[in-house]
Amino acid sequence: MTEAVSASVGNELFLRNMRALWRRDPQLALMVDAIHDADRLTLTPTKSGHWTTTMATPQAKATYVHSRYDPIVEANRFVDTVSTDDAYCFVVSGLGLGYHVQALLDRLVGDAFVLCAEPSVELIATALTCVDFSDALERDRLILLTDNDKTRVHERLKERNALIMLGARFIQHSPSMRIAGPAQRAITEAIGDFVSFTRMTLMTLVANSRVTCQNIAMNLVNYVVTPPIDILRGRFAGDPAIIVSAGPSLARNIDQLKDLKGRAVLCAVQTAVKPLLERGVEPDFVTSLDFHEMSRKFFEDIGDLSGVHLVAEPKATWHVIDNYPGPVSLLDNQWARLVIGDELAGRDGLQAGATVAHLAFYLAVYMGCDPIIFVGQDLAFTGHVFYVPGVEIHRAWRGELNRFNSMEHKEWDRIVRNRPILRRIPGALGGELYTDELLLTYLEQFVQDFAAAPCRVVNATEGGAHLRGSEVMTLEEAATRFCSRPLDEGRFAYRKSTNWCDPSRRDKTKAQLDSRIEELDDVVGVCDELLALFEELKGLTGDPDKFNRRLVRVDELRTKVHNERLAYQIVNAHSQLAELQRFSADRRLSTKETDGVARAKHQLDRDVAFITSVRDGAVDVGGLLRDARDRFTQVMESA
Repeated sequence: MTEAVSASVGNELFLRNMRALWRRDPQLALMVDAIHDADRLTLTPTKSGHWTTTMATPQAKATYVHSRYDPIVEANRFVDTVSTDDAYCFVVSGLGLGYHVQALLDRLVGDAFVLCAEPSVELIATALTCVDFSDALERDRLILLTDNDKTRVHERLKERNALIMLGARFIQHSPSMRIAGPAQRAITEAIGDFVSFTRMTLMTLVANSRVTCQNIAMNLVNYVVTPPIDILRGRFAGDPAIIVSAGPSLARNIDQLKDLKGRAVLCAVQTAVKPLLERGVEPDFVTSLDFHEMSRKFFEDIGDLSGVHLVAEPKATWHVIDNYPGPVSLLDNQWARLVIGDELAGRDGLQAGATVAHLAFYLAVYMGCDPIIFVGQDLAFTGHVFYVPGVEIHRAWRGELNRFNSMEHKEWDRIVRNRPILRRIPGALGGELYTDELLLTYLEQFVQDFAAAPCRVVNATEGGAHLRGSEVMTLEEAATRFCSRPLDEGRFAYRKSTNWCDPSRRDKTKAQLDSRIEELDDVVGVCDELLALFEELKGLTGDPDKFNRRLVRVDELRTKVHNERLAYQIVNAHSQLAELQRFSADRRLSTKETDGVARAKHQLDRDVAFITSVRDGAVDVGGLLRDARDRFTQVMESA
């Protein structure tokens, strides 16, 4: 695998590896390049003629990184203990001189890759003189991480999130753990958090894709008549904004917000609106994106909200958009553009929000606010409770309360239901708090957002999780420092001059729906013919000539599907599970070593499953668009 290296050969390897590293990871390449030759580790020849080296443990004991006899045999034995089935990402704690990593790479097939945690840049520089990683680095089959900087972890791994979600396996290189165990664990913990973040994000996308498309379709009747958020771009440049979330810590400072009305732009999440109004605090903006019909309860019996501008993603339940008693703007949406075209759907949008609090933050950034101050943004179970008093769920629980079942019991039950995914994290005020994997996912997103934000971010929650990238202070201190002057009332004048309902584009939108429905019906017909052909081909795998002749028609139909790319894209967004299953099936096929006939059968099984899902998706989307068209008809006839 790796031959003993002389100094000249080592330098050749180093330069080859560095060329590949510069192309893939310039930041790490710069760090490695800064290591002088004299600072690399001293290499010791082994009995087999390869190299090993020693490093000190925390107890100052010198430990060999590899065998003194035959590092290659040792590396192969190490890899023999690793199962490569059903995993596509292999997280190795410790690079050493690279022998075991190269042995693992040699056994991986398809798209599988190695993610190696190695805190010693000097060791990385030394390893690059011993093992040829140039191909693996060039193809990004080997990714090196030197610390637990989560921003960098996300940046390096975001393009591999689908593979990571399909299967990640964690492997420890024992000598590396003895040498730098705490640093190794810190890096792998950051990687583990990314794996949880990726899994939660993708599974949420897959699970909610159908209802998301349904909500967007049903919201089209409002989408095309409400004004976009373009009127808000930079409107409050330099003004402070306060993002009001409904975490338990909000109870500590909710009463202070009334005095801040008019001195900061108040952006509330939908769950916080009722508690705020009960305290006499009317926010300036409220955000909504939740797909569930339950969200309508946040605005029921709430009274006049003509002074509260709702900014919502079109995937929010249409029950909120239909009945909101105030001005509404819906954000740009790619699926809406696919369905009705850019001319009708085009408008400014915001980054997709994981939660309404993320959406409120993106809105404040879009409006040019600086600083952006968070209150009630716990992302943890401060005081062992989940919600601020007065939220809608508390109203729903009232019928279950008695002397044996208090509100506090209900809150704690809500938390411990997630016991398997509870995590301890640092608190903003010190100490540790419980959170769960879902909230941790939201926290990780905020950390990335803060790092990219062009403004100052202040955490005035006075509790909850530590939000890296934000300044911690009390709301009173933040108000004194940043909210000392009144806002210019003219910046709100747009509310009176804007036409909040322009029905002039409904006719054209309805015509676009008719066209999409017709195209989707064509997709169903093509899928039916393809499925029949696939069944026929299964019986022809032993007759290559007939098999290939029938493939001509399959190719013709595939070309027709390609020509109906718009309809396919609409179905693809709706049927994320089908895409994920095809991606997974393709990855599994790439790792199978089978003959031509067996491989053809596997491919046909994959294609049947995928086309069946596409057909089912086209039928379902067609139904959604028919329902949306019926809404247009009802609204237009009642006008």
